[in-house]
Amino acid sequence: MSRRTKRPARPARPARPARPAAESPGPKACPCGLSAAYAECCGRYHAGTAAAPTAEALMRSRFSAFAVQDGPYLLRTWHPDTRPARLDLDPGMRWTRLEILGTTDGSAFHSTGTVTFRAHYTHGAEAGSLHEQSRFSRVEGSWVYLDAVFAD
Repeated sequence: MSRRTKRPARPARPARPARPAAESPGPKACPCGLSAAYAECCGRYHAGTAAAPTAEALMRSRFSAFAVQDGPYLLRTWHPDTRPARLDLDPGMRWTRLEILGTTDGSAFHSTGTVTFRAHYTHGAEAGSLHEQSRFSRVEGSWVYLDAVFAD
């Protein structure tokens, strides 16, 4: 049986300097719930520098657009046959969390797809959720929101 030798002590870590109160904790998280920062996630779709590659990515980006009140993006990603003439977003509505419950098709190999989700919100002091199955299709190669069926 071998004898254990005593491990050398680890040097103490220097104390981390306190962060100034005005300093931001880092990039803003994306409202869609993925771990990426907004600018690298849905923000690039909103800015028009990238297109959502799947129906689920479009669903997430549309949820984020509701969360950040980006009406022009919502209209731009709405199917021309079902798009409203205008969209009035309620400034009192706060979209807080998105749960993707299921998807059907909607990949690079499909022309249609569905995403079932629950979107959580607060309006004033009241919390609620919207349970929906949205349908998506491709128009000129890009995913667009077609319509939805409310599940609850």
